[in-house]
Order: sequence, then C-alpha cells, then structure tokens
Amino acid sequence: MELNLQPLAPASTASSRPFNEGDRVVSQLVRAATGEIMRRDVLAEEAADFDPAGREICRWVHVFKPKPAGENPERLLKLTAENLFLTLADPANEPNSVNTPLLQFLALLLERKRVLRPRGQTADGERSLYEHLRTHQMYEVPAGDLSPEFFVKIREQLGVLVGGPLKAEAKPAEAAPSADGTA
Repeated sequence: MELNLQPLAPASTASSRPFNEGDRVVSQLVRAATGEIMRRDVLAEEAADFDPAGREICRWVHVFKPKPAGENPERLLKLTAENLFLTLADPANEPNSVNTPLLQFLALLLERKRVLRPRGQTADGERSLYEHLRTHQMYEVPAGDLSPEFFVKIREQLGVLVGGPLKAEAKPAEAAPSADGTA
C-alpha cells in the first residue's frame, strides 16, 4: 500500500502561521470529496476549531522540527504502510481511539511482511511489543482481539485509505433471490 502525499507543511493550514521549532502540530490524513487523500497540518491550539474539509482517516500530534538540509523530499512524499505505522506508533504521539484499530491492523500487516517482529506483550498485557527489524526500535501497540468484528470495524477506514467508496457512497446490497426465484 503506497500513497503519494504532501510533506509536512511549513505553516499551519488553518492560520498560515509558520511553524517554529518545538511547536505541537496536529497532522491529519483527510479524504476530500474528490476522493483525493490529503495531509492537513495545523497548530495544536488551532486543531479544535479547524475543519479539514473532508473525512478524517487518522491524526497524530508531533513536535515540529525543521527539515535538515539535503533531505530527499521525493522520498518523503511516499507514504507506505510502514511509514504510516512508524508515524502513528511513535511514542511521542498521543494515542487515540480512532488510530488504534488502524495501528493494530498495520502491525499485523507489517508482521506478515517481515518488517516487524512480535516480541511479546507488556507486563500488564495491555500492549503488544513489536521490533522494527530495520532500525531495531521497539514499538508498543494496544493489544486487541483480531476477530471478524475487528475487520468489519477497520474495513471502512482502510477503504478510505486505498480509495474504496465512503460509507454514504456505498451501494446497498441487492436482496438475494429466495428459493422460489423472487427477491
């Protein structure tokens, strides 16, 4: 799964105020009415009043750090499942209930792709531990039940990310014919 997205904006989408080193920034992935996935970055104090003009897929809060000179901006435009997981699972990000199912699914996906290795659970059993094999960084993901209900719950969020129809756009299922051939 790959998406091409804008890099972190140099200024708040809400007020156009430039970000300064140390500012808390709320980043959101939003699906616009056109179906395009867009990134919106706003100052944390502006986030409550900000309307992203689309359906929010996920959000994370981070501290703004200016880009180092010589960084490859083309590489940063690719948002892969791995990059999204690393962003959402970053210990500096505040956990939220919207991102948790997506984070659990990405951990499962990346475990299957051998990008993450499961390393057990925390002592309280509330979080699963994963090692990122390339960096050897450990990540904690809230433990969850990967039941059929979990996948039904995450299906809409994943559909938005990969371009499936929004819930309101989804067509109702046609009634199956009965034994006598009527619907």
